[in-house]
Amino acid sequence: MIVLPGRALASDADVQTSWRLLDYIGVDYAGAVSNGKVISSAEYAEMSEFAGQVETRVRALAPTSAKADLLRRSGTLRNAIAAKAPPAMVAEQSRALAAALLAAYPVPLAPSSPPDLTRAAALYAQNCAACHGASGDGHGPDAAKLDPPPIAFTDKARADQRSLFGLYQVISQGLDGTAMQSFAALPEADRWALAFHAGQFAYPETAARDGERLWRGDAALRAKYPNLAALVGVTPAALAADIGPEKAAALTAFLRRHPAAVTVRVDGSLALTRERLDQSMAAYRAGDRKAAADLALSAYLDGFEPVEPVLAARDAALMARIEGAMAKLRAAIGQGRPASEVEAANRSLASLFAEAEAALAPERASSASSFLGAFGVLLREGLEALLIVVAMIAFLKKTERPEVLGFVHGGWIAALAAGVATWFVATYFISVSGASRELTEGFGSLFAAIILLTVGIWMHGKSNAEAWQRYVKAKVTAALSRQSGWFLFLLSFVVVYREVFETILFYAALWGEGNGVAMLAGAGAATALLALIAWIMLRFSARLPITQFFSWSSILIAILAVVLAGKGIAGLQEAGILGVVPLANIPRIEFLGLFPTTETVLAQAATIVVLVAGFWYSGRSAATARSSGSPAE
Repeated sequence: MIVLPGRALASDADVQTSWRLLDYIGVDYAGAVSNGKVISSAEYAEMSEFAGQVETRVRALAPTSAKADLLRRSGTLRNAIAAKAPPAMVAEQSRALAAALLAAYPVPLAPSSPPDLTRAAALYAQNCAACHGASGDGHGPDAAKLDPPPIAFTDKARADQRSLFGLYQVISQGLDGTAMQSFAALPEADRWALAFHAGQFAYPETAARDGERLWRGDAALRAKYPNLAALVGVTPAALAADIGPEKAAALTAFLRRHPAAVTVRVDGSLALTRERLDQSMAAYRAGDRKAAADLALSAYLDGFEPVEPVLAARDAALMARIEGAMAKLRAAIGQGRPASEVEAANRSLASLFAEAEAALAPERASSASSFLGAFGVLLREGLEALLIVVAMIAFLKKTERPEVLGFVHGGWIAALAAGVATWFVATYFISVSGASRELTEGFGSLFAAIILLTVGIWMHGKSNAEAWQRYVKAKVTAALSRQSGWFLFLLSFVVVYREVFETILFYAALWGEGNGVAMLAGAGAATALLALIAWIMLRFSARLPITQFFSWSSILIAILAVVLAGKGIAGLQEAGILGVVPLANIPRIEFLGLFPTTETVLAQAATIVVLVAGFWYSGRSAATARSSGSPAE
């Protein structure tokens, strides 16, 4: 473990307890002293005790360069309380000391992911409602038995002074001298969920709707919350001093009910990407190439990937340039290039991110961009799956095996249903990570490419076996019916689900822009065009002689195999499974699966070599079978 200069390792519990006591002093001292006089003896005694505990705990912390200043501050705070200083002064001193304490002895400040607020409601009813009341008003069934009485979470004046981190600390450690016990036995995620739930009561749902409009419409405001740590650390009072009480209350109501809004950056903020890249550069300078590579990968998957769908819809060329620059940076780190080269790649990315943030600004969103984005995404992602599924349907119709069609139709219908389920799960239960997305696309593409490779070679051989088409109808397709129906189902499912999965993630991002009607119109237009293409293909294939059908289909399937081979390798590279060796003179043509990396080009070249060899061998075998009069398998 590396100890940063000026910091020391300390027990998280000790530091958090001191921070919690300081937070309570800052909030509750106003109820003990007013105009230099004690107005509540019990409350004042508690404040004096808490200040003494803080000083004692700070003195017991591990040595550090900041410890002397912390002791000085804690003594000043204790003396101010003893002198019955004004509440504003004591609040300022306690919060300044709390901030300095965390700077000197860092402890976890935020949840690792947005809390499950549905579970939080059940946890609150089970553990908190008996004292604090079902509505958080402090009048639960057991409240009358408690001295001091439980806190009313609906007390807005008090809630304005309390951060979510402060609530979390009390839930985790309890509060000495009160009936508030520690809930440290609960998992950390549950304690954070309870903090968010308790922090909602003073800010009604009606205000949350105004807060959502404020959040989506003000990029400068969103910049104040680059991560969950910023959200849980701020008090509504501090926010009110910055943007005004009404806006602060509305924004607090929204974000405490929808913390995921902070992590899903629909506005295109790339703050996390910048942070990860800075950390990657620092690790590289320190000689830790593995950490630098991992952080650079995280910059792409966790920072850039969530905004990629919207950027692809608005400026596909810029998105491609960023992905290329990302690949170059990762390659430079992986190859151990000089630090100056890595820094140059980092600076290049920084300028591209500035362009991306401008392109992703909310004011750039429009009905036209949402329509075109939805139309282009569905058409691009749906066309590949459509070509493969239609080819299978046409083949089965051509060979007069309609009873097997149910497997193909069942596959693509199941893929659509699985896509809907994926959207539901990703929206309400879990977040689909960038790595999961790239792995699904990568492995799905490679699976389909391998299958199409063999099918294309087989069909090419049959296109030259005119004398044996009767055998193809009677024998091969019979075997298909008996043995390969579920295989056709699987192939249909994989190629369609791969595209549905990608489309869902794009549409979820586009929906966040607020132009839902335009997006649905674009999706409808793309669906109509895909249906027309399918109809034309089926009509055209029905008129072709079976040998020509096999010939044209084998060429189409071969092309798709090459395309998917390139996309599959690219997906695994973006997920960090495979390395990246850039090629300077190769263009990026995503529709053809062509990417400027050695690995993707080699994969496509290898696929072409196998196809050429397979076509030659199958054609030769068919010719030999035709001349000898034996069936061509």
